Amino acid sequence: MSSLPVEQGEQLRVGTVDFVSPNEIRAVLDIDSPDSVALNAGTPRNFPRVNSYVLVACDNGYLVGQIEWLAVERSPYPKQRDIQDFGLVNLPFPQKKISLNPVGTLNRFSKKGVDSFKFQRGSESFPSIGSAILLPTDLQLRSIVESGNNRRVIIGQSPLANNANVAVDPDRLFGRHIAVLGNTGSGKSCSVAGLIQWSLEAAMASETRPNARFIVLDPNGEYTRALGPETKFKGRVFKVEAGQGENQLQVPSWFWNSAEWASFTQASPKAQLPLLKRALRAMRNEDFKLETDSNIEIKRFLGNVLVTLKHDKSSGKPFGGYGPAIGFWELLKKWKASLEHYRDLTGATQLSNPILNMQSYIDERTKTETKKNVTMQASVPEIDLLIQSIKLAFEFFGGNAADLFPKSEDIPVPFEGENLVSYLEALAQENGSEQYVEYLVARIRTMLSDTRMKPITNDGELRVDLAEWLENYIGKDGTGENYSCVSIIDLSLVPNEITHLVTAVISRIIFESLQRYRRLNNKSLPTVLVAEEAHTFIKRYRDDSENQDVAAVCCQVFEKIAREGRKFGLGMVISSQRPSELSPTVLSQCNTFLLHRISNDKDQEQVHKMVPDNLRGVLRELPSLPSQHAILMGWASELPVLVKMKSLTKEQQPHSDDPDFWDVWTRKDEDGKAVERNSDWDEVVKKWQQS
Repeated sequence: MSSLPVEQGEQLRVGTVDFVSPNEIRAVLDIDSPDSVALNAGTPRNFPRVNSYVLVACDNGYLVGQIEWLAVERSPYPKQRDIQDFGLVNLPFPQKKISLNPVGTLNRFSKKGVDSFKFQRGSESFPSIGSAILLPTDLQLRSIVESGNNRRVIIGQSPLANNANVAVDPDRLFGRHIAVLGNTGSGKSCSVAGLIQWSLEAAMASETRPNARFIVLDPNGEYTRALGPETKFKGRVFKVEAGQGENQLQVPSWFWNSAEWASFTQASPKAQLPLLKRALRAMRNEDFKLETDSNIEIKRFLGNVLVTLKHDKSSGKPFGGYGPAIGFWELLKKWKASLEHYRDLTGATQLSNPILNMQSYIDERTKTETKKNVTMQASVPEIDLLIQSIKLAFEFFGGNAADLFPKSEDIPVPFEGENLVSYLEALAQENGSEQYVEYLVARIRTMLSDTRMKPITNDGELRVDLAEWLENYIGKDGTGENYSCVSIIDLSLVPNEITHLVTAVISRIIFESLQRYRRLNNKSLPTVLVAEEAHTFIKRYRDDSENQDVAAVCCQVFEKIAREGRKFGLGMVISSQRPSELSPTVLSQCNTFLLHRISNDKDQEQVHKMVPDNLRGVLRELPSLPSQHAILMGWASELPVLVKMKSLTKEQQPHSDDPDFWDVWTRKDEDGKAVERNSDWDEVVKKWQQS
């Protein structure tokens, strides 16, 4: 490994190492080291500053150190060997010291006489006492900040690295989840919008139509201005009260799985949940109608009998002695009576053979029932004959093998909400448990009739097609005039009762569809799910409750995506002003952090837990960060770096401006333009009351 020329190295030298440990290096700065501006690095540069970089000469190149603190110690003036003291008294002299966090190694390479440097995290060796502390050149600073391959998206500049561009690799940024954290007004929302815009602009620069997918969960309706249909990104907007160029937000109730139904209806685990799951299973198994014809009813009954017969045979019930066998015999009596009822009702002669076989079995046992020591056990051929006759009748009425294994209650098969309520009431009457499901049924009926929820949860006459829904919300193949890379889910007017539920269902459906895409195509479909104000949806919950509420179920969906989403191409952007309220599971799965100003002590403590000990000094700057500045750290950045995010125009920013009280009070803005805010409450009330 070659090194810099001695002369250049001496020009860049500013101090000497006097303390070395695995997580800290201390150095004494030279007497003539610059106080504020360094001129010997090629261009004027501020030095020294907390969190800026210096180099330490070591065996395999340069150790990169990030300045944690600076101090002045009073010490005797250093003696010089070539000058005799002649009895002079040494007076206290201010000695400058710095502490460095070792963050990585900078290696030098030369290609065709041109120097280049490569930065990598970690170090194989540490410097010794007396090693030189050097100022990095502009080339070295850029190599540190811009290290890594495939850094295609520029997100800002680093003030501590001579304004070198800070760029990221989209695969690293979105592939392993990123958390954007910061107080209100710190520039957090602009950073989230910027990450999407700058990524799409970089993809558009390749002169091909980007096949990207960003889905923004927008609880406050802020992102339409930045990414909506009027922008160059042509984002699709889904909202409750859709206007021109917008789409009606639809999350029909048949999208919900059993856990979501249970949390919304607050079904009790012991009495109500089994009935609810049974009703959902019935709804999923075919296009359920309560007024079904007799043939379908007979087919269902025969299918249940066939499954029970096979189960009893495999478990040995007909062959298990007097007790189990007599129970089987009693069961056959009830089945025969039911089949006779269906035969008399419909005149179906195909039921005669199963009835005769059952009657024969019953008569044979009736003759011997009063005799002592006579077993009620059946033989295998007898049971097989019963199974065969039931199977033939079952197939005649349209049954097949697939009908014997009912679909899960969680498969998204369409059904009508009113049918679910009617079936639940019928089940309750059948089991004599009407009093247990009364509240359950009332809650479902309220949801179905609520005019605020109906446009979202009930698709009415026009049934939503799941494939079409996925094309609208996720996108199809990146082609077509109406294709958009961004879908904005505006949740601002969704009723509070179902906000968590709608968010959970949308996120889960997207995740499960990408799972099945991967299974079908053996390749993932890269998609980014953006959760703005994430502490609303991903709030930590207590896991000791039997009956999870809707917020807990919603959080569990995001925890599953955080753990498994990367394998199926689903990355997350978590944006929040309260990291202390977020689920620890989700935060622990985020591998990249963009940290804006954070003032709250609990939030700072939560952030400190997520970084290694030797990097916590960087986070001490969080309370004093100005707006638009952030610290980028984690998988997308080789080392923590302070970034001034790229600026966005007014039209590119989310609609999250601070209230302009003074301009409204004085009726004019800073430029002297008139500012008027008229309150037409009639129009507000009309929309509010949907009149």
